[in-house]
Amino acid sequence: MFEYVYLIVLMPFIGMLINGLFGKKIKNESIIATIGSLAVGIPFVIACSIFYGIITAENFEPITQTLWTWIAAGNFSVNIAYQIDQLSVLFTLIITGIGLLIHIYSAGYMKGDRSFYRFFAYLNLFIFMMLNLVLADNFLLTFLGWEGVGLASYLLIGFWYDKKFEGVNIIWTGDAGKKAFIANRVGDFGFLIAMFLIFAHFGTLQYGELNETIFAGANSLQDTSLIFWITICLFIGCCGKSAQLPLSVWLPDAMAGPTPVSALIHAATMVTAGIFLIARNSLLFSLAPDTMTIVAIVGIITALWAATIGLVQNDFKKVLAYSTVSQLGFMFAALGVGAFTAGVFHVMTHAFFKGLLFLGAGAVIHGMHDLQDIKQMGNIRKYMPTTYKTFMIATLAIAGIPLFSGFFSKDEIMWNVYAQTGFIGWFVLLLAAFCTAFYMFRLAYLVFYGEERFNKHDIHPHEAPKTMLIPLIILAFLSAFGGLLGIPYPLGAFISEHPNLIESYLAPIFAQANIVLNTPMNHEIHAIEYLFIAIAIIIAVLGIILARKYYKKGNMQSTAKIHIKHAKKHKLLLNKYFIDEIYYKIIINPLLNFSNNLLHKILDVRLIDGFINGLASFTNDIAAVIRKMQSGVIHNYAIIMVLGIIVIISYLLII
Repeated sequence: MFEYVYLIVLMPFIGMLINGLFGKKIKNESIIATIGSLAVGIPFVIACSIFYGIITAENFEPITQTLWTWIAAGNFSVNIAYQIDQLSVLFTLIITGIGLLIHIYSAGYMKGDRSFYRFFAYLNLFIFMMLNLVLADNFLLTFLGWEGVGLASYLLIGFWYDKKFEGVNIIWTGDAGKKAFIANRVGDFGFLIAMFLIFAHFGTLQYGELNETIFAGANSLQDTSLIFWITICLFIGCCGKSAQLPLSVWLPDAMAGPTPVSALIHAATMVTAGIFLIARNSLLFSLAPDTMTIVAIVGIITALWAATIGLVQNDFKKVLAYSTVSQLGFMFAALGVGAFTAGVFHVMTHAFFKGLLFLGAGAVIHGMHDLQDIKQMGNIRKYMPTTYKTFMIATLAIAGIPLFSGFFSKDEIMWNVYAQTGFIGWFVLLLAAFCTAFYMFRLAYLVFYGEERFNKHDIHPHEAPKTMLIPLIILAFLSAFGGLLGIPYPLGAFISEHPNLIESYLAPIFAQANIVLNTPMNHEIHAIEYLFIAIAIIIAVLGIILARKYYKKGNMQSTAKIHIKHAKKHKLLLNKYFIDEIYYKIIINPLLNFSNNLLHKILDVRLIDGFINGLASFTNDIAAVIRKMQSGVIHNYAIIMVLGIIVIISYLLII
């Protein structure tokens, strides 16, 4: 089964080629959707068989399948090779599993679109690049997938390039795609610098060889400036791809793309690439305590920053977008304190409930004729009962309510943050968790409860088709029970000696990093853990109660009074702390002015154009003089010829 890993990557590529080249001629949407879905479904089945082989094998060792030599120049050599281990297979399952559900969902959501075939070609391209990213056995192939995902996301976000994103804030979809593309390029520059440093000092870009070299010299490399700069550059790349401060501005505007794109980017794939890169290089980061501190601080601040903005957003998808940024902050906080398993576990649970939230949002928007302003909704559960039930399950999961998936992964992260950073880090994440519970139930109450605030003459809500509902039901099941794969020790010790199955599964991946970090092999249960779990539950329930108090009836007048009472705070949060305006003022506008006034008007127009135009004028003047000699009178030509002969003969006689 392991020898077929190349098919996991190849199938989406074939699907992209078929739909991209022949989709317009095929025309039949069912056939196009089937081709696109099979291109992801078959890899999912193969990944499941490989996963089964890993968990049933005794002392499984990572397997590398080399297809061919990609680049060979001097002592630099890179292969097209894929690495099969616990981490890559887990991410492959998430990508292909959630990706398959999104493909099926898209068949209903995008029905009748003029570029239906193109959409599925782009989806397959996205999956192909993401699989290269997580399965690669070297940095360069990962970077190929990293950049390819950026390209595919640009194509998908700007899919309706000639359409305005009619949310609360209007933005052209093409502009949103460019914003995402450019913001990611800033981070990718850091990734490139890190690769240059790694190859220059270690002579390899292959993960296995690099880890062997680093682990062998761990004592001499720990806390050195070399490791610091390598890891900090990698982290800059992760900040761009995973939308952490200060490169998080692109992700909310990415909502301009079709909703299945939002689910694909925000749930299980692109935004988790940064988490994967740090997890893949956990040994490298474990040798850089200063970098890990920065990772933890950025993650904690981002978690609270995005959560507070989500409190007042009125665009359905933007609320979910900021919740994604916040949850990614939780993941980075976990990685920064060395809780690599907890961070990856939250990637998995987040894929379940966030994928469900976005697809549920898409079902509502589809049934409401593209309306996205939650202030104009209300009582949608009456018209869309299945969507309502599944959406509420995901809302309970992200809020951290016990037994739902988000509860288990959040608890692990918050305890590890407390254990490594103390009270402050834990308390900030607790505030973020409170905000999450509040704004998610604010969203749920304004959409599904209260009075009907939409125009009943123009809008007739209706349940989504089965192709859209089936993925919702599957994700609802995973959102409800997926967390049982990683039960924290304080809660699972009474059931099993090793209740956290995800931790046991990923243990070989992070073994070397745990040795460097001196992480104890056996988890000691502290009484305070139970207290923290209880506090987290109480805080989540309090957030739900407050949201219910203010928003369940859907009375916009009472909501307006709250906003008026806290007008300055509301304006600050509604405008995202004016971060876009700050960027325009201190970065974008100065760059535009510099480009326009100096580079364009002086360097380009006066110097470059002046030189080229002056050369052309000089040539024209010379030609005008020479042109006078071309009189058309043959006698003149004969005289000039004779004079020329005389000059040449005279010259020859003289020399």
